[in-house]
Amino acid sequence: MSRVCDLTGKKALAGNNVSFSNAKTKRRFYPNLQTKKFFIPEEGEWITLKVSTSALRTINKKGISACLNNLFTKGKI
Repeated sequence: MSRVCDLTGKKALAGNNVSFSNAKTKRRFYPNLQTKKFFIPEEGEWITLKVSTSALRTINKKGISACLNNLFTKGKI
C-alpha cells in the first residue's frame, strides 16, 4: 500500500536527519494517514478511504459528499 492520501494526494517528503556533528543522512517525512470508513447517504453504502488528518477535518467541516464531488470534478479519479 502506498502512503498517499486518497483525497488530498499528500505523500511522503524527503529530508535530512541532522546530527549534533551536523552530519546529514536521508530520511522521510510521512503524512499522518488514517484508514477510515465513511457512509455515503446518497448511495446508501460505506467506503473505506486512507485520508490524512487534515482531510478528516475538511470532511468534518464540509461533509463526505462535498469532498468526493470536489475530488471527481478536479479529475483526480
